[in-house]
Amino acid sequence: MILIIQARCSSKRLKNKVLLKLNNIPVIRHLINTIKKNKKIKKIIVATSNQKTDDKLIRYLKKINILFYRGDLDNVAKRLCLAAKKYKAKKFMRISGDSPLIDNEVLNKALEINKKFSSYDLITNLYPRTFPKGQSVEIIKTSILEKNIKFMTKFEKEHVTKFFYSRRIKLKIKNFKTFKHFKFKNYCIDNKRDVKKIKKIMQND
Repeated sequence: MILIIQARCSSKRLKNKVLLKLNNIPVIRHLINTIKKNKKIKKIIVATSNQKTDDKLIRYLKKINILFYRGDLDNVAKRLCLAAKKYKAKKFMRISGDSPLIDNEVLNKALEINKKFSSYDLITNLYPRTFPKGQSVEIIKTSILEKNIKFMTKFEKEHVTKFFYSRRIKLKIKNFKTFKHFKFKNYCIDNKRDVKKIKKIMQND
């Protein structure tokens, strides 16, 4: 399974958040370091935009030798689809670059379910959500994404799987619920308060 991290530096709520340092290590590096420990993930690709605002992210990814794909800033669905096709992935796992505390147990659960329900179009823990923010994972069939991009609104192209969850289309979607206790409801970084909270969590672990 390949894993695609969706990331950009032009976030409206907190610019450059994926490069913000937590204990002197950028947010995205924390995420990558965790994923690298997972032997079931064969390849990590960061899908970012082709805008100048993301040049600094690309420079950092090159420095740490991480694969990347650059595409449309707002059409995230197309960006993810083309990244998956570039690496010949029939399916791919998607997570967000603002989730430095992603849990490999959650990723492994998704992979386990995908193996069991291999014919399904979408494996997710967001439909409905029982996991906290920052522990979200989806495994998407590339052909299904490619087929439906043309039907998505501008908002849905940016938020990708909301199209599948909100539209009554014939898809095989398998959701899994939380199987462990999480102390907090949010483990992702959206604002400066989140940065302080994540730092405290890291210090206490």
